[in-house]
Amino acid sequence: MGAREVPIVRIADATSGPDADWVAEEIPVALVYNGISHVVMMTTPSKLEEFAVGFSLAEGIVASIDEIYGIEVTQGCRGGRNVELTISSEAFWRLKDRRRSMAGRTGCGICGVESLEGAVRPTPKVPFTQTFDLAHYEAALGYLEEIEELGRLTGCTHAAAWVNPDGTLAGGAEDVGRHVALDKLLGLRARRGWREGALVISSRASYEMVQKAAMCGVEVIFAVSAPTALAIEVAEKTGVTLAAFCRRRRANVYTHPERLVGLGSRA
Repeated sequence: MGAREVPIVRIADATSGPDADWVAEEIPVALVYNGISHVVMMTTPSKLEEFAVGFSLAEGIVASIDEIYGIEVTQGCRGGRNVELTISSEAFWRLKDRRRSMAGRTGCGICGVESLEGAVRPTPKVPFTQTFDLAHYEAALGYLEEIEELGRLTGCTHAAAWVNPDGTLAGGAEDVGRHVALDKLLGLRARRGWREGALVISSRASYEMVQKAAMCGVEVIFAVSAPTALAIEVAEKTGVTLAAFCRRRRANVYTHPERLVGLGSRA
């Protein structure tokens, strides 16, 4: 479940209710590649294998899921988990070349990067192979609420969803950190073989969110909150369609609107 109940004391005149509250669990998760610990991130204790796959793809540690030969989740210290990945020798040598000391924390994805070049790294352009019909736009946004089971209980998670071209939900993931929720979704997408469709995220579209998606070949992103200037720049350069401030019946499209079918009738 990833949540536990804790006792609380209510301030006078606060909303009445039980003297306990549900809070999301947050644990340290170490990603270990071929026996070498690379990074520790704070996550909720669910979909850890998917998180490891998504992080590995989004960070360019592996070029494809085929370079991951095995994954094992083991108990770590202080209630944490170790996710031990066996990757190809080629991927491991690439990792050793760019390996850096990095400690993750909730909502942060580039802690410990030693230079700006390491933070804003080159990202390949995505192909133009997909479109998304805006007739399915409202349904796509609604899937975020469906995914946030832990969020409904605790009120403290972000969600990421993958929506098929026909508007149906392929699947999704949630986490206390928006970057980790996206990593989990990208890992789930890779393991299930989802390719066509659109990404919907409940958070803002920061630079790293767009970069992670582009690294995994995502062509269309809908973000509930605001984009950053650098995120828009990366989306433009990599060919990603980026829409933000997404609400029912409205959104701002910042880059490559040509993928959105029916946009003219809604503009």
